[in-house]
Amino acid sequence: MTEHFFLYDDTEDTKTRFVSFVGENQRFDLAIIQTNRHYGKSLVLDMQGNRFAIIGQDDLQEEGYLEFAFQLNEEDAEELRSFLAEIV
Repeated sequence: MTEHFFLYDDTEDTKTRFVSFVGENQRFDLAIIQTNRHYGKSLVLDMQGNRFAIIGQDDLQEEGYLEFAFQLNEEDAEELRSFLAEIV
């Protein structure tokens, strides 16, 4: 067997929040993971859409970021942006 070459192999305690809410057009089932690894940003997993992104306040202000990362239309992305702005 060959040996694996790891760039890193760390274990870290995290804080995870599971939240579900209904917007005008769709339901959001999210896991929001806070860790020290991503410079204060949160790892946001959309469990229904099978997508994830590392998100901080700067990302929420970047035009088209949530639309691209979670494959959302503008209206749905704005609902998600509004929710995430309160917690990240």
